[in-house]
Amino acid sequence: MAILKTQYLRLFTAGSASALALGLSMTAFAQEAAQQSSDNSASPPEIVVTAQFREQKLQDTPIAITAVTGEMIEQRSASALADIANTAPSVVLRPASAAFGNSITASIRGFGQIDFNPAYEPGVGLYIDDVYYPRLTGANFDLMDVERVEVLRGPQGTLTGRNSEGGAIKFVSRKPTGNGGGYVSATYGIRNRINLRASADFTIAKDLFARVSGAFADQEGYVNVIDYGCAKPASGLPSTTGGTKCTKYKLGDVGYKAVRGILRYNPSDRVDVMISADYTKDNHNNGAEVLLYANNPNPNVQTVNGLPYDSRFICGRWCNYTSTGQEAGAFVAGLIPPLNGFPLAATTGQQSSDYEGWGVSGNIDLGLSDSFKLTSITAYRGWNSSFSIDNDLSPARVGFGNNQLTHWFWSQELRLNAKLGEMADATVGGYYSDEKTTYYTLQDIRYVAANIPGVGLLPIFPLQFIGNDPVRTKSKAVFGTVIVRPMEAMTITAGVRYTKDEKAYTFYRYNLDGTTINPFLDPIGAANGAGYDGPNGTALTGRTAKFSGDRVDYRISLDYRFSPEVLAFATVATGYKAGGVGPRPFNAAQARGFGPETLTSYEIGIKTDLLDRKVRLNLAGFYNDFKDAQLTLLSCPQFGGPGPCALPQNAGNAKVKGFEAELSARPVNGLQIDGSFSYVDWKWKCVNPAVVGQASGPCNSDPAIVGLLSKNPRGLIKTKWSFGIQYDAELGNAGSLTPRFDIAYQSGLAGGDVAPVPGSPSATFGQVPGFTLSNARLTWQNEAKDVSVALEVTNLFDKYYFVSKFDLTGAGAGAITGQVGRPREWAVTLKKKF
Repeated sequence: MAILKTQYLRLFTAGSASALALGLSMTAFAQEAAQQSSDNSASPPEIVVTAQFREQKLQDTPIAITAVTGEMIEQRSASALADIANTAPSVVLRPASAAFGNSITASIRGFGQIDFNPAYEPGVGLYIDDVYYPRLTGANFDLMDVERVEVLRGPQGTLTGRNSEGGAIKFVSRKPTGNGGGYVSATYGIRNRINLRASADFTIAKDLFARVSGAFADQEGYVNVIDYGCAKPASGLPSTTGGTKCTKYKLGDVGYKAVRGILRYNPSDRVDVMISADYTKDNHNNGAEVLLYANNPNPNVQTVNGLPYDSRFICGRWCNYTSTGQEAGAFVAGLIPPLNGFPLAATTGQQSSDYEGWGVSGNIDLGLSDSFKLTSITAYRGWNSSFSIDNDLSPARVGFGNNQLTHWFWSQELRLNAKLGEMADATVGGYYSDEKTTYYTLQDIRYVAANIPGVGLLPIFPLQFIGNDPVRTKSKAVFGTVIVRPMEAMTITAGVRYTKDEKAYTFYRYNLDGTTINPFLDPIGAANGAGYDGPNGTALTGRTAKFSGDRVDYRISLDYRFSPEVLAFATVATGYKAGGVGPRPFNAAQARGFGPETLTSYEIGIKTDLLDRKVRLNLAGFYNDFKDAQLTLLSCPQFGGPGPCALPQNAGNAKVKGFEAELSARPVNGLQIDGSFSYVDWKWKCVNPAVVGQASGPCNSDPAIVGLLSKNPRGLIKTKWSFGIQYDAELGNAGSLTPRFDIAYQSGLAGGDVAPVPGSPSATFGQVPGFTLSNARLTWQNEAKDVSVALEVTNLFDKYYFVSKFDLTGAGAGAITGQVGRPREWAVTLKKKF
């Protein structure tokens, strides 16, 4: 191990020296160029960030950070937070599978979270104006009236409200200034796309300002839901539409409304009070998914007229045969003969995915003196989310579920910033949050079976149940950071954080009557009552599983400015993600806890402004020591036998290293070039044998055991790059014309946490291939630059690709689905500033 660490240290040292030599040599060249030309109008713009809760230039901040301004967001035709990830190195932000409702997946450098369930912590901190947003549900924020978005890579916490092992994404709104400014924009595009956005900034009274913003988005979907009985009358399956028009509705549509208001009182440079409120309503059909694989001979999953679940239900590239419920039936027994004829009730749900949320917050900055500033951030947020999911995307009766979540969250943060002379700055703070989510679910799962050697597939029992589980999460922390400048060009940053996390998850597993306990999921509870804990065992229903843990994390950074154009830094930081309990036990044995995962990160970086500040090149290299990785198993017969599974466990340890680069260049007036690149290499060092179906034991480094896990976790993109170019052509009194072209590549994603067997359906259909997407935009502005018209085309070459896959073959469903990315789309936007 010591040799390994030495090798990596040498690698980082060599990389640092090479980057520094490159920067210094180019700086010398830039100084020569500066003697020949003093025109800096083509330089990349200075971006001021608050990543360290002080206003600093991006190039002075010793953190691997991507900062995207509102203007840059508009230039790249981005409309939602997930679009930012296309140009940020090592970042994955994607809409989640339809099975997870209105949520996103978020990871940075492979660390984050795929699952929206409130039992899990995200791993990537999301912030709206310094207020922590705790869940992935509803997190694909519309980029409405945004000043900038900051993406911080690497562990955060010594300066941040909530500890985040992967990094943080900070959404910064435009502050009211009372300048009377604002804008109105309207967009029309393909499939009746309509977007309306507006913002107004105004003065209410002396020193009291307000800003109101709103957004509306509507668009038809692009994946057709077709009535199978109508389209295939020879199948004998009854039609639910009647006539010959067999398309019922479309998936992948948009239906979004949001409004935000900010009230600001700013009587002096020592008092700044902002009260914010926002409301969002997002109603659309489920994600645009298609069926890729179907094979389940279990007689209980057949259609109402006896059609088996197989490839006949694969509709095509842009359609599926999904339903919003399952008909009643009688169970066909296999392993337990007395269950033969057990009545199965009909279930039904909704075709839409609905989210409604609101929040209020107060940000108060008080200058106590020239050297001390106190900041208070108080916030409350609530939301409701509901959606249904047909796991098989067909009229077969494999699996169906209804989901409703209600959530509230309250947080308080206090920070004291101090300027300790010219040599040092300091921040100390405290954070507290309390939240509760109640997760109601109705599940109708009819595929539970055992594959008996020499006998074949035998049904075990049906799972029709209701869960109504409250989840309570509390977090407390104190943190502090000192920034010391021992000499003019050198800065040392040292921070520490203490975190105490608590989580309580209470299980309820009832029959569909909502009163009696389901005997297949909770036989002890069914026989002895909810909350029973005695000689007969412990009931699942009424059981509260608790996690409580604390942790000290730190961050130490050294940066040195070799010249006005070159800053180099080196950082060591730690992070962690709290543990909990598996929230989806499909048998009592799956109600298992999992522990925290921890991370130690070593990073070097260099930030440069070269060639008379016409080229900005930032580089970072990192090495992460990752322990006790939390992975969710979709197949776990080792815990309670065959059947469905969604069980998080601590899977093992990994070593992760990578490299990132960001480029911004203005070689001549009007020409703008930007690009990014990242490469992440993930190596499992040892694996918990029980997680991969082996006998329990210590973390095992045997390649045969390690190879049972996917090479990369599901949130990691190994290689990623982007390139953009635009030119502002001035037309005199006619204004300006700006063409822009963007292209971005992302390598593939693992479809599951367990390595697929070569040649299996999971290997063939369940992995997410990489893809390259291109966008183009042409913008005209008038001479005063207050009116613009833009034509945009996204996915210019009409690439067919998948955002995610959902593989339930390991659980026994025999289904693999994929969420199709948006096809080529065009839109025209008219914008007026005032």
